[in-house]
Amino acid sequence: MHPPRPNYLLKPAKRRDNIFKLGGVNARSGAQKMITLLSIIALGFFLGMRHATDPDHVIAVTTIVSRQRSIRHAALIGCLWGLGHTITILAVGSAIVLFGLVIPPRVGLTMELSVGLMLILLGVLNLSGVMRWITESVTPVAAQHSHTHGHGDFVHSHPHGHGPERHGHAEDATPVGWMDRVFGQLGFYQVVRPLAVGLVHGLAGSAAVALLVLTTIRVPTWAVLYLLVFGIGTVAGMMLITAAIAVPFKFSQGRFERLNRNLGLISGIVSVAFGLFIVYQMGFVNGLFTHHPTWVPR
Repeated sequence: MHPPRPNYLLKPAKRRDNIFKLGGVNARSGAQKMITLLSIIALGFFLGMRHATDPDHVIAVTTIVSRQRSIRHAALIGCLWGLGHTITILAVGSAIVLFGLVIPPRVGLTMELSVGLMLILLGVLNLSGVMRWITESVTPVAAQHSHTHGHGDFVHSHPHGHGPERHGHAEDATPVGWMDRVFGQLGFYQVVRPLAVGLVHGLAGSAAVALLVLTTIRVPTWAVLYLLVFGIGTVAGMMLITAAIAVPFKFSQGRFERLNRNLGLISGIVSVAFGLFIVYQMGFVNGLFTHHPTWVPR
């Protein structure tokens, strides 16, 4: 049997057939890679939206959104939370994927514990707001009289009492009050709080997400792309969740004030209770406060 003749010795027609076959293989390979990449993007986006519905995430944003009366602002809070979550997931997850970073059990448990502490803090802040309302509501209202008072640089006089919010006009009727109403929604604290909460939650979940990616996606650049799309999906999912959570708070504000206050009270209690549960699980069940910690990212 004679060995196959080199391609350059074949007749032109056969050379052309071999080139077409080779081009077909390359085209099929490119198409398969494109389908795989699109599948990774779609899977990452929808799993990111699913990740936003985890109980600790929903409880955390509920305690923040419970004081919001605007669906648009609530969605913005969800976007900021998702952005903070994405930053941490992308940073820590990329380090695990690209550099083989190994997180010790005690460090991993501490990251999980931070979520519980964050939920406790948010719940306490929410409950303290409710307690402040109770204190103000039972304060006796003094008789009304007139004297001069000011709102920042705006000074005037009219009859009013000394009870909380007992001025003879709405606060947003003054120049300074109007500026507070318009620009106060974009204050530093309102922006930083959901962003910081998202950063902490991303820190706790980044190891599990990165390890899941490592078991399914072997190409490092694709794995990092998956993490990015996963984060974008989390942002989208959390925006929808916070907007939906804000609906009952918005429509119960004017018509059902007691229901509105109860919703805020319940969200604070649930946040504290779930935070204590996480602290107990990480600290005692998984052994963070003992000499033999065990941690399985999930």
